[in-house]
Amino acid sequence: MVTAILLIPMLATCASSEDTSEEQPPTTNNEEIIYNEPGLSKYDSPITLTFVRQTGDSLDGLLEQMPGDTLENNIWTRLYEQVLGIRIKYEWTAKGDLYNEKLGVALAAGNLPDVVRVNAQQLRQLSNAGLIQDLTRVYNDYATPFTKEVLSQEGSAPFESATVDGKLMGIPETGSSIEGAQFIWIRTDWLDQLGLEPPHTMDDLLEISKAFTHKDPDRNGVNDTFGLAITQYLWDPIMGMTDFVAGYDAYPNIWLEKPSGQLAYGAVQAEVRSALNVLREMYKDGQLDPEFMFKDGNKANELIASGKVGMFYGEQWASFAAQSSYSKNKNARWQAYPIVSNSDGLAKVPLRFSTDQFLAVRKGYEHPEAIMKLFNLHLEKNWGKTAQYETYYSNPYPVWQISPVTPYPALKNLNAYYQLEAARVTGDKTVLKDEARAIQKNIDLYLYNNNITGWGWEHTYGPTGAFSILDRYKKNNQLLYESFVGPPTDTMLEKWSLLEDMKNDTFVNIVLGRPITDFDRFVEEWNRLGGAKITMEVNQWYTNKRERARQESLVDGVFRF
Repeated sequence: MVTAILLIPMLATCASSEDTSEEQPPTTNNEEIIYNEPGLSKYDSPITLTFVRQTGDSLDGLLEQMPGDTLENNIWTRLYEQVLGIRIKYEWTAKGDLYNEKLGVALAAGNLPDVVRVNAQQLRQLSNAGLIQDLTRVYNDYATPFTKEVLSQEGSAPFESATVDGKLMGIPETGSSIEGAQFIWIRTDWLDQLGLEPPHTMDDLLEISKAFTHKDPDRNGVNDTFGLAITQYLWDPIMGMTDFVAGYDAYPNIWLEKPSGQLAYGAVQAEVRSALNVLREMYKDGQLDPEFMFKDGNKANELIASGKVGMFYGEQWASFAAQSSYSKNKNARWQAYPIVSNSDGLAKVPLRFSTDQFLAVRKGYEHPEAIMKLFNLHLEKNWGKTAQYETYYSNPYPVWQISPVTPYPALKNLNAYYQLEAARVTGDKTVLKDEARAIQKNIDLYLYNNNITGWGWEHTYGPTGAFSILDRYKKNNQLLYESFVGPPTDTMLEKWSLLEDMKNDTFVNIVLGRPITDFDRFVEEWNRLGGAKITMEVNQWYTNKRERARQESLVDGVFRF
């Protein structure tokens, strides 16, 4: 999704928490570094840890910026060997879909490297097949206090998802659910041109979309603009419709707790029907790109860059999609706004459970704790007391990407905003830690040197940027977290891909003009083809979770089963 935008080191941002490891002086990559913790201790004799890896153009381009370096010999692999005595080897690498195909064959055959990155479904399958190790002891004994603090920022949910039959079968590379919060990005120069105000309700937003489509906001005398940007995948993090339909209390991608106390999948709720009907009418009226079903994020972004769209939904890094418009037209002004509701109340902002990657260790590998040591050092050198951000994270290239493991603090971006805001209010920039200082440098490039590279940073982290709105979401209790965070159920393993494909195809076709009654048939088919059984299994998990809540929780950084 939006590959070109992802290459911007935006994703390399943010702030750190306090570390509990013994502080060491900054070092170069050639000096000896010794930590006094089991989870950062060095093997007496070097060991080898094998992986497989997905590559791509962005990774290839990154390595081109480091002449002489390879995936097995770079700033991170040298650090892991120097500090921990762990040598990184890749049994094989492959690009894009070929990697997924090759990994699927390898997993089915039980041909695993020492450590393999898998999703929740694959983790469950490998565990059921007895091909991977129980890592409960590894985590409790070898994760440093700082690592436990970082991995607990998402609560116990990532560990619940990685737990099969009471055993931790993979170390979660915790995602950041809160980063899934979206905002409405609007061209304010178009609002001014048409005498419109920012939206406060869904009715306001629909009026803006209609005006942006039919009232020639760019004043070129041609009917060539659209109200709202959209991609072929309705749930993209930028230009997707997730938070548009949330304005109608519809949450088609998360499991919700109903007033009865039972969980239900949002996609089959009546509110989704109403939201799809609105999108259907917008498409019919020409407010959406008539060819959106053929356009991925890159293609859809071309409309924004060319000044043909005045509004889209997107996460905090969507500022860089808007920047593509500003870079071509300095009169284009964009601003993030809170999502809105069709009722008098504040809209709930849906947050999918975002941890979907786990590191599993093959059965029989004699050093399972090695994966935990990699996690510890990666977090320490980027966010701990001995962090060297501009060496190991962004130099300014996003060198963190070449590490075989890439854990990060889930709240780092929001914490960076808090540091930046504190510095703005007090004038004291000593509150800025490594990443926040780097962000401030980028913002200053725009504010004081009119350098366009800082435009997106300012619109994300500035006083009226996206994170100022996320802070408001938090304070107003608008964040709606997903309720099901367990491992895939038995029927999910078999049926979920089919059901999700059916959902997406049905919803896109309704937007394109199919009768809204197709939604009713979809609900019937969803339940018949496995949805009803999955719902029963999910609720059994939810019941069990509540019953064992006192026994299974993250307490003082220790995962208890």
